[in-house]
Amino acid sequence: MLGSVAEAEDIVQEGFIRWHKTDKSSVRSEEAFLVSIVTRLCLDHLKSARVRRERYVGDWLPEPIFNPLEEETEGDITLTLMMALERLSPLERAAFLLHDVFGQDFKQIAQTINRDAATCRQLANRARNHIQKAKPRFPVSDEQGSRIAAAFFNASRTGDTQTLQTLLADDVVMYADGGGVRLSVVKPIYTAENIIRFFEGVSRRADFELPTLLFEGLIDGLHGFATMESDDLPQTTALEIENGKIKAIYVMRNPEKLGHLQFAKFPAKGTA
Repeated sequence: MLGSVAEAEDIVQEGFIRWHKTDKSSVRSEEAFLVSIVTRLCLDHLKSARVRRERYVGDWLPEPIFNPLEEETEGDITLTLMMALERLSPLERAAFLLHDVFGQDFKQIAQTINRDAATCRQLANRARNHIQKAKPRFPVSDEQGSRIAAAFFNASRTGDTQTLQTLLADDVVMYADGGGVRLSVVKPIYTAENIIRFFEGVSRRADFELPTLLFEGLIDGLHGFATMESDDLPQTTALEIENGKIKAIYVMRNPEKLGHLQFAKFPAKGTA
């Protein structure tokens, strides 16, 4: 619902407090009660969060969640899905998640978001249409995704333009989230030509140092990696891959969105 680990933790805490203060004898279904509380808290929170994000410096990206390749993951919960959710209205988002993810019927959802069942069905259908467009049409295997991510890491950081040309789709786009607190591009960079030129420039900077690779694996369901940059702050890069080419690049540089990650928990391949 929120795309933020810290905000989600705050909502869960508030939901627990309200549950703790509730007369349990009046509750017929604990699950339904808790889902309603948390959903309503999320909806209230999103009203203010949307205003803050309108003032956000640069692109806003969801906080990265790591999954080593050997761990089982919820394959549908990806960064591209969360980006699609972000484009929905709060009510569309709630109706979709409650119905398609949590399996609630529209009568239950109607009681939670204070709309009639028919409206909830329409909200979920509209949301589902947007979500379907965001889903990858050609899923990439872990082996291929890892290989492309490793090649992109090396090529982008060394300015290897020839390799980048083979990796990037012509219409690729790169988003970066620095949150206004760390140097970053503030607008998306479109096309392979412009992105190659960007990384070529980065590699030629006088103060450029090859970053330390901290993690290789899934970031919000997409293949990518985490690095420790020359400013001694981490960065994550997630790649949307389609037909063997990188279609989108998502770079998280905002340190306020990286504090929850335990990098030591996920050593890079070949390290102790």
